[in-house]
Amino acid sequence: MSLDKILAISGKPGLFELKTQTRSGFLAESLLDGKRLSVSIRHNVSVLSEIAIYTFTEEVPLREIFQKIQEKENGEQAISHKESKGKLEAYFSEVLPDYDEDRVYASDMKKVIQWYNILQSKGITDFSEPEESTETEEEE
Repeated sequence: MSLDKILAISGKPGLFELKTQTRSGFLAESLLDGKRLSVSIRHNVSVLSEIAIYTFTEEVPLREIFQKIQEKENGEQAISHKESKGKLEAYFSEVLPDYDEDRVYASDMKKVIQWYNILQSKGITDFSEPEESTETEEEE
């Protein structure tokens, strides 16, 4: 499963898998407890593949940060997202040394680490970039 189908819904804990579209929004399933949820188009929803973290030079896609955490932890769980602010900042600076401290808050770090741990516990560990269509290359 790619990050294109994984959602973060404002006001709801954890992550959700996009199941199907409905007339008034879509149906999502919690990765934490498996409960299904009908989400209207009024909810603030973020697709994980569209999220990036600020650095001093560019915005780094979330999947790249997940890959770096995965490499650092050898595919195992990261530290707890409930650690102290100091520990979270130290851990995050190991993973992404040039993150912008003025625009990336401790709450953002907590979410990234919590999301990684949820995905890792569900066996969703392929954070590679989605394959682009190669038809145009083959035609040339």
